[in-house]
Amino acid sequence: MQAHVLYREVGSSHLLYNLSIWCLGAGGWSPLSSDSFQWLEVDLGGRTKITAVATQGRYGSSDWLTAYLLMFSDTGHNWKQYRQEDSIGAFPGNSNADSVVQHTLQQPVVARYLRLIPLDWNPNGRIGLRLETYGCPYISDVMSFDGDSSLVYRLSPRPRQMARETISLKFKTLRNSGILLHAEGQSEHSLTLELVKGKLLLTTSPESQRLVSLGSLLDDQHWHHVAVERHSSHLNLTVDRSTQWVQLPAKLTHWDLQQVVGAGRGHSSQRPVVSNRNFHGCLENLLYNGLTLIDLAKQKDQRVTGSVTFSCAEPVSIAMTFTSPKSFLWLPGATEPSSAGVSVGLQFRTWNKAGLLLTFELPKQGGVVWLYLSKMMIVQHLCVCVCVCPGSALNDGQWHSVELYSRRGRLTISVDGDEGATAHASPSFPVPMGSHLFFGGCLAEDSGQECSNPFNVFQGCMRLLTLDNQPVDLIMVQQRLLGNYSDLQIDMCGIIDRCSPSRCEHGSSCSQSWSTFHCNCSSSGYSGATCHSSIYEQSCEAYRHKGNTSGYYYIDVDGSGPIRPQMIYCNMTGSTLNQHSVHFEYTSEEEQLVGIISQSEHCEQELVYHCRRSRLLNTPGDDCPGAGRVQTYWGGAPPGSQQCACGLQENCIDPKHYCNCDADHTEWANDSGLLTHKETLPVRSVVLGDVQRPGSEGAYRVGPLRCYGDKNFWNAAFFDKETSYLHFPTFHGELSADISFLFKTTSSSGVFLENLGIKDFIRIELSSSTEVLFSFDVGNGPLEVRVEASIPLNDNRWHRVHAERNVKEASLRLDDLPAATQEAPADGHIHLQLNSQLFIGTASRQKGFRGCIRSLQLNGLTLDLEERAKITPGVRPGCPGHCSSYGSLCQNHGRCVERPKGFSCDCSLSAYTGAFCNREVSGSFKSGTSVSYTFKEPYELNRNSSTLPSSIYSDMTLRAENISLSFRTSQSPALLLYISSYYREYLAVLVNRHGESEWLGFHRTFLLVYYFNKLAEAFTNTYNACVHQAIFSEDLRVKDLIFFQIDQNAREHFNLTFDVEFNAVKSLVLGRVHDSGDLDPELARPASLGFTGCLSSVHFNSVSPLKAALLHPDSSPVIITGPLAQSSCGSSTSANPYASGSVGTGQPLVNAIRSVIAVVIFVTVSALAIMARFLYRRKGTFQSQEVKGVKREDSPELPFNSQANSQNGPSESQKEYFI
Repeated sequence: MQAHVLYREVGSSHLLYNLSIWCLGAGGWSPLSSDSFQWLEVDLGGRTKITAVATQGRYGSSDWLTAYLLMFSDTGHNWKQYRQEDSIGAFPGNSNADSVVQHTLQQPVVARYLRLIPLDWNPNGRIGLRLETYGCPYISDVMSFDGDSSLVYRLSPRPRQMARETISLKFKTLRNSGILLHAEGQSEHSLTLELVKGKLLLTTSPESQRLVSLGSLLDDQHWHHVAVERHSSHLNLTVDRSTQWVQLPAKLTHWDLQQVVGAGRGHSSQRPVVSNRNFHGCLENLLYNGLTLIDLAKQKDQRVTGSVTFSCAEPVSIAMTFTSPKSFLWLPGATEPSSAGVSVGLQFRTWNKAGLLLTFELPKQGGVVWLYLSKMMIVQHLCVCVCVCPGSALNDGQWHSVELYSRRGRLTISVDGDEGATAHASPSFPVPMGSHLFFGGCLAEDSGQECSNPFNVFQGCMRLLTLDNQPVDLIMVQQRLLGNYSDLQIDMCGIIDRCSPSRCEHGSSCSQSWSTFHCNCSSSGYSGATCHSSIYEQSCEAYRHKGNTSGYYYIDVDGSGPIRPQMIYCNMTGSTLNQHSVHFEYTSEEEQLVGIISQSEHCEQELVYHCRRSRLLNTPGDDCPGAGRVQTYWGGAPPGSQQCACGLQENCIDPKHYCNCDADHTEWANDSGLLTHKETLPVRSVVLGDVQRPGSEGAYRVGPLRCYGDKNFWNAAFFDKETSYLHFPTFHGELSADISFLFKTTSSSGVFLENLGIKDFIRIELSSSTEVLFSFDVGNGPLEVRVEASIPLNDNRWHRVHAERNVKEASLRLDDLPAATQEAPADGHIHLQLNSQLFIGTASRQKGFRGCIRSLQLNGLTLDLEERAKITPGVRPGCPGHCSSYGSLCQNHGRCVERPKGFSCDCSLSAYTGAFCNREVSGSFKSGTSVSYTFKEPYELNRNSSTLPSSIYSDMTLRAENISLSFRTSQSPALLLYISSYYREYLAVLVNRHGESEWLGFHRTFLLVYYFNKLAEAFTNTYNACVHQAIFSEDLRVKDLIFFQIDQNAREHFNLTFDVEFNAVKSLVLGRVHDSGDLDPELARPASLGFTGCLSSVHFNSVSPLKAALLHPDSSPVIITGPLAQSSCGSSTSANPYASGSVGTGQPLVNAIRSVIAVVIFVTVSALAIMARFLYRRKGTFQSQEVKGVKREDSPELPFNSQANSQNGPSESQKEYFI
């Protein structure tokens, strides 16, 4: 039996009063049973504005509440729960029987009835309390509309044009659609505020253009506040506590309001009445510019017409809420079969896609009836399946009706009446109503009740239950006089729209279930539980230091801020730091331009004016506006100087003037220069005034806006002591916050940053040498997120941290490790309230951080650590030592060079070029092309003398040779590379025609010929239609080994059978060898034929001869004969950087076509690489039979083709090789 006490006590007539409740028993209220079914209800005697409540335990007892809920109502039915911060429902209670705990309501409540529901109490006592409420009487003007009535207010005479107009009202209704307000002007244009499916829509006529939609679930028969404020060019729409700014169409900015219609459309004499859904419900305090229209109607003011009732009819609708997976309602069914058949009806509303609505057993037939929601449609299972698809989602939060009835062997399910859908079935037996009907779910399995549910339980609201066309009295169910239930909230619908207002950011869409919401971040450019964090970098500099090449990228200049990402072209090929061009189109939005300019180290824009008798700066109106302000100077001069570049340099064609064009000569002249002051960029327009005179001519050009570098990327500070810190203003991240930075340290622990509040806080720290900890408290208790690395983090290398906290979860990411996440409580506090300064390092008793912090950003805004460090003891601006972290980005023997801000790659010892020494240098060769690189000659030598000691050439004596190159050719045989020495030794790399690799070694009087069939097989098996890479090296210090590697295959080595040193290197030749008289005859012929094709990235030890010839021919010891052109023929990755296609977050557009080029161009293998090392000395030649004996019997003769195909250039049959 339920035990509860209901008290109705009329309050005082004073404006401010408190109401004390003293119930049966000494010292306060205490029900007979202490369980979850008790409540205390207070009747305040009239509608009251309640501002606070206070509780106290029962006097002289151990009875007090530790937590409770508050409900309010105007009628004693249809209760609504009070929530703090839109999600917190529970109020903390008392800790003893004597102290008073008072809660001021964040938003005052207007209600007549107040209900307190105990949630928890002292475990050593009972439910008990003393209660006080604080507030004052609420007086209002109310009127009721039945769907046919309306209230019309005509502005006659029309007041003068007003810059601001306001209409406000409160409404309540059970209908989800209807016109609340209609405002008409003297023209045909009008504004309509309409309730559509529980949301308010503001539209304009006659185009029916929707301006804004706001609110949700407004058909709950509770009062909702609406205000429309029109300013000259925009208006603000407010629904309850949400406000949205709306830009008005131009036709309504100078709009003369003629009449205001409440709850319908007016009867304008100028145009016919348009029939629409009229409003059913009540309006309260309808005000226009402070004028109470309802009061005017009561006084029968002639400006107000309409037939309304000045009271509010309150229809009683008892609903119930299924709050948890354990919720169910059991009702007794029919005891005897009815000849009229079975009829069960209900209405429901939910956000879930699936759930059981109704089930009962058929004991005589041994079957079960299930009526359930599945994927937004109604399904009924018996011996047949009946699906009802009404054509719209049934989990949209709206009320939907369902009726199940069986008559004369025909089973029918109807959804949403005439506007929905109906399905029929004809089972083989009649379907009587069972003796037990379960709604929403079933009892526990061990309860003994005959109920089974193989589907999801229902979570949502139900109302208007009928059995055999008779309504079910849910109040009797609540009082335990009918049926049974568990985890139900009766006489209220507790549905919450978690997507209104939406917590999904950056335009992402919100969807929800009963207990949570989900944000769809696809196509938004952001990620995370609420689409808060940008998936793009904030600058080209950031992309560059991830190793990306030039191309189009999306740049998000403010990270998680409101500015949308912008696609720009990033030029990464600059040779110095921070010289990476950003080309902006003027299609960019203003905030995007301002963001990129302010973030860049340097910006510039070229201005050029060609003139003939057209003066530039000494005529009125000839100005260059920038940043919205008129600028009276030209490119190349400082702002405000009223000069051009020639005036600043004092070299104008007429010294009397400060611009060439101002000389007003009849000959053509020009003024040009760069605008470099970021405050005046970009150029908005150019106004030229002196172009109307006879003979005046002029032409101007405004170049693209180019910005370089990112001043935020390297903004760093060094904390040299654990007590060092920087302080900044309080961090504001109430609902969502993201913090990102890079750090490097040698310490094992320390606090990176923290911000404190009265109870709340946020902190990120290095908790150990391998772990980063993100912790915070928003009122639900401390929550921690940890990420542990497998390597030490105090390695003095840069590590990236990104922490995010929102209403759904908290996440922490460290470097490229998977993010760690912690979900937030479903109905917990959500606002982070901080009030102290933000400390980088720590000013509390925590151990501070010692090391470097760089690029610190909070919600997309960079904190200027360097400027603050300049005035803070114990902290130094900047932080050197970037090569330890970024040195690996310098590829292909590139050397990392430290810079004050960042680093650069020195490619002088690399065969490649580019920002990271990763761009190939390729040349197209013809048969007559020759590139000869001369090595350093220490002395003037007698080239024919062999008596000089070898020590003379000690600095040119090689203990190892390392050769790498790539080539493309159809010529065979072909000499790729030839190296000679002053001792007439030489080394050559050749391409053979037959697919066999040969190693030829000439040393003194010995000629060694070896056929490496195994190596040839390696080439043959490896060279297919793809591009491959091979590396060749010889190390004479390790038993004369030759190493060879192709792609990712195992490294192979071969032994030389002679001891050799390559002394006194003289020259290296690519292409034709002009001086081939000293060569062996077998080598002389291919050397004289030259090379036709493409060579790329040629590297011999530390020398890059092809790069020197193509990029530095004037300063390098190279001699070029014949045609040589720089080309992209050697790179399979070359492509047009401006090509269109899909854009990724880490790769530019050009990557999309790379594999296609490799497949189309490099189709077959036409030649195999042979490496031949010729070490030859003319004097004392003689052939050793012992050495010749090493030659295999099955080895063929030297297969050089006497008819070399040297005239054919590269063709589709050619393939690129990397050696």
